[in-house]
Amino acid sequence: MVDDLFGTAHKLKSRGEAFAIATVLSVQGSGSAKPGSKVIVDTDGRVVLGWVGGGCAESTVCHEALESMSDGKVRVINVDLTDEVFGMPCGGMMQVAIEPVLPKPDLVIAGHGRIAEMLAQLGHLLGFSVTVADPGLNPEAFPTADHVFTTGLTADQIEIKPTSYVVVATHHKGDHLSLKKAIESQAAYVALVASRTRSQLISEYLETAGLSREQASRVRAPAGLSIGAQTPEEIALSIISEVVAVRRGGSGRPMAAAVHQLEANLQNPDHELNAPALPAVVPT
Repeated sequence: MVDDLFGTAHKLKSRGEAFAIATVLSVQGSGSAKPGSKVIVDTDGRVVLGWVGGGCAESTVCHEALESMSDGKVRVINVDLTDEVFGMPCGGMMQVAIEPVLPKPDLVIAGHGRIAEMLAQLGHLLGFSVTVADPGLNPEAFPTADHVFTTGLTADQIEIKPTSYVVVATHHKGDHLSLKKAIESQAAYVALVASRTRSQLISEYLETAGLSREQASRVRAPAGLSIGAQTPEEIALSIISEVVAVRRGGSGRPMAAAVHQLEANLQNPDHELNAPALPAVVPT
C-alpha cells in the first residue's frame, strides 16, 4: 500500500499536478481507519488512493485537502466521527494531518542579457520553474533554466498560466505584445523592466492594442522593489524580491518596521496596519 501511494504521488508530481496527502495521526473511540492510514486527494477533491474512513470522515478530509492546496498550508484537523452532517455517525474522534504537494511556480522571462540571466539564476535558487524566451538569447547563458526558447514570448509554444510570474526585459518595440499575452493569460504577476518614461509609453501602447486601462495598470513598471538598485544583479534582486512578496503576500516593508507595527497593533487592537500587504497569490 505504501509503495503504491508513493508511486502514485511520484507520478502526479512528475506530471506537475497538485495533490494533498492526508495521514491519520490518532483515533479515539470507534473508527474504521487506523493511525498511519493515508489518502491522496486530487484537485477535484477526490480520493485517488488510500483510505481514512468512510463517508463520515472522507468528506471532511477531502474538503480540508482542497483548502490546503488552495493556500499551500499544512493542516492538522480533528474529525468528529459523531457528526451526522456527512451521514451516519461513526463515533469517536480522529486527528488527521494534511500536506499539500504543489508544482513549482512558473517564472517566465522574456529577454536576454545580464538582468535576465540573473533573474533565471535567482528564480532557480528559489524553487521556480524557469522559462526564458528571446530570439537573441544564447541558451548557454541560461544553464539553470528549465525551458529556453529562441522565440518571442508571444510564440504559441510558450504557455503562460494564471500561476505564472512574468517579467518582460527585452527592451524591444514589441514589449506591449508580450505584456498583452501575459495579462490576457491572467498571469499572477506581470512586470516590465524599463525606465519610467518608457513604462508610460508601453502603457499607452497596451491601451492601443485593445486592453482597458484597468488591465494595463496590472503591469508593474518599472519592475521590482525600490532598493536603490543600480547594477544588473541588484536590479534582478529587486525584481525577484517583488515576485516573492506577491507570491507570499508580503508588504515589501522593512522587517523592523513590520515588527514595530505589529507590536503597536497588539497594544491597540483597534489600530489597523497602515501599509497593506501586496496581493497574495497562492502557489500551485
